[in-house]
Amino acid sequence: MLKSLSRAVGAAVRISTITTSTTSRALPLTSPALCAPSSAAVRPFTRSLWMMNNSGASSGYRPKLFSCKTLGPAVSCGCGSLHTEGDKAFGDFLSDEIKEERKIQKSKTLPKMSGGWELEMNGAEVKLVRSVSGEKISVTFNVNNSIPPSFEEEAEQGQQQQKGEEEQDIVSTPNFVVEVTKQEAAKHSLVFDCHFPEDEVSHGEGEEESDIFSIREVSFQPEGDSDWKETSYTLNTDSLDWALYDHLMDFLADRGVDNTFADELMQLSTAVEHQEYIKFLEDLGSFVKCK
Repeated sequence: MLKSLSRAVGAAVRISTITTSTTSRALPLTSPALCAPSSAAVRPFTRSLWMMNNSGASSGYRPKLFSCKTLGPAVSCGCGSLHTEGDKAFGDFLSDEIKEERKIQKSKTLPKMSGGWELEMNGAEVKLVRSVSGEKISVTFNVNNSIPPSFEEEAEQGQQQQKGEEEQDIVSTPNFVVEVTKQEAAKHSLVFDCHFPEDEVSHGEGEEESDIFSIREVSFQPEGDSDWKETSYTLNTDSLDWALYDHLMDFLADRGVDNTFADELMQLSTAVEHQEYIKFLEDLGSFVKCK
């Protein structure tokens, strides 16, 4: 009987020890919920605040519970989202930035293309379409990443030269795709991948005028397909015979895609890019201010 009593006492002690150990391990997981409605709201802050208050995991430091006052938003609008003083300053900056961009916006309406081109827009993507003698010509471009990067070295080199002169306007020079479709052969379209070379965009006084855009690739693609099929043979113009290249350029010019068109396309793209930029700033301001 004494042995049975000893075993019973030992079992009770082990059960008590297991319960205590389980409770102590659960505390670090459940304790953040004491300061916020949900653990998801606290999770982004736990790691950064812990790193600021100790020298690393090897130091033996254990994170303490943070008060709700530390984690709570500095500003509240009743929407339940986080708002800080930094967000308020960011929102004020965006409001001023939008006003300045609207001041330099040349026109709220987009410039028109000559030659009977119809304009279709889908956000940052623009499509121009026209029909000529049974052929459909469409030109598609996207204004994203269409502003050439400005380098500090170039700015420093040209700083003295530009003294007293007006600052050059930002010009959008997007890559564009020309698709020519014949009604009699509607299965495939002749597609030209074109771009604006940096050294051909503008010409100085006395320089001979040349094409301000270039053909990069030519291929037959399924009519109306927006994706470029890699299975179709693509002609790269880098090592192309100059006579064949000239005929391709003349082919486009006969269908209204020439220097005049390219210059008007740059003006249209610049206006669209600026319009989309202002819209982005407005959306960003509404997101930051939670409107």
